[in-house]
Amino acid sequence: MPQTQTSSSAAAGRFTKQDFRYDAATDSYRCPAGNVATRRMSTDEYRKTIHVYWSSACPSCPLRTNCTTGRYRRLRRWEHESVLDAMQTRLDERPNAMRVRRQTVEHTFGTLKAWMGYTHFLTRTLPRVATEMSLQVLANNMKRVMKILGVRPLMQAIMA
Repeated sequence: MPQTQTSSSAAAGRFTKQDFRYDAATDSYRCPAGNVATRRMSTDEYRKTIHVYWSSACPSCPLRTNCTTGRYRRLRRWEHESVLDAMQTRLDERPNAMRVRRQTVEHTFGTLKAWMGYTHFLTRTLPRVATEMSLQVLANNMKRVMKILGVRPLMQAIMA
């Protein structure tokens, strides 16, 4: 999945987080003006550890109006964001990967949602929902096999 871009800074014409370069060796960010934003604190949000970075040079930076409306530009980084960065790098190397995914995986889920009538599961509790989902997937797979092989060859394969 590609990372979502939810920053309001881009809409306002300011720098986004993608304009800052993270350096894993020093655990810091380099801003577009060349200043270094170091880790200042960590916080837990929704059971995730988030590190917060900012630079002491922000108040006197000539690019501050292009960066933030506040006194300091604070950058937030999840402790496992390196995994997301590696995934984004792989997606950048293979731009057609999402097109292939949409044609294979997402088509199946769209079919299942259409069969279910775009509603929630009919059962409750995880074991029952898992059973309902397994039956839906089995029905989809059987339908595909019948479409590809035909009913008679499928029946012969089952009897064998």
